[in-house]
Amino acid sequence: MILLVTAPQGREGDAILELEWALGKVRVRGTDWRGVLLAETPLSKEEALERLKNFETQAIQRVVPLERLVPARWEEIENAVLGVGERIDGTFAVRAKVRGNRKLSQRELEVKLGSLLVERFGLGVNLGDPDFTVVVEVLGKKAGIGLVKRGELLRFEVSD
Repeated sequence: MILLVTAPQGREGDAILELEWALGKVRVRGTDWRGVLLAETPLSKEEALERLKNFETQAIQRVVPLERLVPARWEEIENAVLGVGERIDGTFAVRAKVRGNRKLSQRELEVKLGSLLVERFGLGVNLGDPDFTVVVEVLGKKAGIGLVKRGELLRFEVSD
């Protein structure tokens, strides 16, 4: 299980410690973006999220569960999204965040991938409150792809 974790700039070290305390077995790497970490854990998505939900965090802002890291190219992202798309049971939305990649546009990713999933699987779109969110997190040359159910994207209030 891969988690994309955001923390306030300059508090990445605190966030890494908190991830280690909350998850036990975890390997955390920094990225080229301040405040953005990638954490790999052998725990299941459910177990990792449950532990983090019940953890008193001071430095973790967002936790986005990802299933795969692929090269940040259209065809790779498309294939990975189709792979998670076949497990959607209900309404969905595509949410993309692009960092450090001028070839890919957030809006284009959301619209084109959403259309692709509707065409391929006949799914219903709900942008306001979807049952599932297909997450595309582009970090330069890599893209993280995840399928999250309602409530699985974690957000925490962090005080400075």
